[in-house]
Amino acid sequence: MDALNPTPVRRSEQLGEEIEERIVTGVYAPGMRLDEQDLAADFGVSRTPIREALIQLASIGLVDIRPRRGATVPEMSADKLCEMFEVMAELESMCGRLAARRILPAEQARLQEAHQACEAARDAGKPDLYYQLNEVFHRCIYDASHNNFLAEQATALHRRLRPYRRLQLRVRNRMASSFSEHAAIVEAIIAGKGDQAAELLRSHVIVQGERFTDLVATLRQMNNPAPLEPAEAL
Repeated sequence: MDALNPTPVRRSEQLGEEIEERIVTGVYAPGMRLDEQDLAADFGVSRTPIREALIQLASIGLVDIRPRRGATVPEMSADKLCEMFEVMAELESMCGRLAARRILPAEQARLQEAHQACEAARDAGKPDLYYQLNEVFHRCIYDASHNNFLAEQATALHRRLRPYRRLQLRVRNRMASSFSEHAAIVEAIIAGKGDQAAELLRSHVIVQGERFTDLVATLRQMNNPAPLEPAEAL
């Protein structure tokens, strides 16, 4: 498979990404009902892929689906989001420490290949593609930890935070910074420096959380501009 052309995603997955982005940027506000028919008309598709997309989003907590109420956007406080990123940082840190001790030669090769694929996406200026490949990169580290339970927990939370982590890559120069951080992480893991790998991964994820907060604040302001003061509205 060409590193710059990963396996095409299903239409429902594409719709899920578009819906989740509208949720995290405030276009679909907390408490809003996500009507299947309205969404289908908005995206120009049938209700079936919309229903599938909403079910996928419900499985990771980005949408609430209840009998007779349908799908709604749940509340997501800034405090809860920061807490989730803190936990994600610690899970990734643990994976990095264990991977530096346990990674096998074949896994080293896969990690380096994933890193090179991210480089190609960075050079092509494709942040969404970079994020898809970024997921592969992080999964290589989870697998190299050789702790299945830890890998499962890290994967689940990574999936829950996916839209937030993907959006932050659109911040100016963040993709290049992310790749540089990856390079240091790869070097530490392959050198067997567990403590260094752990700290690098912790910092890598925590920076994402902080940058995400800035990004979403800006995007929400763009989508919901403050009304003019009476004196300015003349």
